[in-house]
Amino acid sequence: MSAARLARAARESVSGLPRQFWWLWTSTLINRLGGFVATFLALYLTVERGYSASYAGLVGALYGLGGVVASVGSGILTDRLGRRPTMLIAQLSTAASVALLGFMESPVGIAAVACVVGMASSASRPAVQAMMADIVAPEDRVRAYALNYWAINLGFAFSSAAAGLIAEHGYLALFLGEATLVLVCALVVFRKLPESRPTAGSADASGPAPSAVSMLTVLRDGRFMTVVGLNLLLALVFQQAYVSLPVSMGQHGFSSADFGLIIAANGVLIVLLQIPVTRFIEHRSPAALLIGSALLAGYGFGLNALGGSVALYTFAVAVWTLGEIINAPTQMGLVVRLSPTHGRGRYQGTYALSWAVASLAAPLVGGTVIDHYGADVLWAGCAVVGTVAAVGYGLLLRNLPAATGTTRAESRPGAGEAAAAAEPVA
Repeated sequence: MSAARLARAARESVSGLPRQFWWLWTSTLINRLGGFVATFLALYLTVERGYSASYAGLVGALYGLGGVVASVGSGILTDRLGRRPTMLIAQLSTAASVALLGFMESPVGIAAVACVVGMASSASRPAVQAMMADIVAPEDRVRAYALNYWAINLGFAFSSAAAGLIAEHGYLALFLGEATLVLVCALVVFRKLPESRPTAGSADASGPAPSAVSMLTVLRDGRFMTVVGLNLLLALVFQQAYVSLPVSMGQHGFSSADFGLIIAANGVLIVLLQIPVTRFIEHRSPAALLIGSALLAGYGFGLNALGGSVALYTFAVAVWTLGEIINAPTQMGLVVRLSPTHGRGRYQGTYALSWAVASLAAPLVGGTVIDHYGADVLWAGCAVVGTVAAVGYGLLLRNLPAATGTTRAESRPGAGEAAAAAEPVA
């Protein structure tokens, strides 16, 4: 492809999105540029502080538990209080708790504050995703979510590399550095992002007054909750990359440097391929894309059973990374498509809950299977889970309504919305 065609493709990938989206994208990038602590928390506890691996695992689990709690609570706040206030509360709380964690000395205090950090750092996600759905036209949402996901991975790649250098000057610099960048992110939100929550008089609500949306509404929405369940299956597979894969490679004689090399391929491929792949998939059937991504994820991890060399493991990473690249924006677009406008926060929070639960459960599941049955059984199980998810998407999305300016729940109230009309808002 010529330089001119590449330039034109790049312009088309970023054109047509509102200015507010780009400030939201900038805040996401700044936030992820400072994502030092979660990545290096286990090393800090075991190497710097001398705690055991089991204690580090407990702290990691409490961090994940905070994310589980925040997923639901912040979803409700996003709908009731607003997108912007929820983001500001979450970001200010994150900055304060991360800085405090750097000064904690007692094991109990570290564990407690780590749980708060996990809660605060996860609390802005439903608000960010709901605001993005508010401000971006339906036909551009997949592209917008892909660009946001690209920013997350670009920031993660930088922060992972920078954190190692910063830690050489003391781990406290990591905690204070993350707190500072999160404050910068909050400043961008405060100065540049107005509230986007639709009101009863907005264009989205030009028809009959919307029914009240409670958490019970979300739980009664069978199609949406099935999507959440299928995403949980795939999230359990994707999370094996960060616990089970290094353990499996270590059992086969590979070093931590080997693991670092092959897992780096994931971030590099996302940064290089997310935008061009999104251009290819943007207006294609969500059902076909989610089926394909589930198979790529499941069988990509299944290929680890054949991993006798760094090259083979890297190829496996490339396969499941392609599934991740396709899945992330498509899944987010589907979540918005199935969410009522006035309940986007709760729906996004419930979707985020599937990832939070997976981050808690995946290490336990992966470790148990490896200990009792061996890594090859785990990788074969990933292939099975990917196949089950693909079949589930195929059955669930056979009659997916066409995308329009309103969502399914707005244009054709279902049993969940009808039942919720008499329910108080949670």
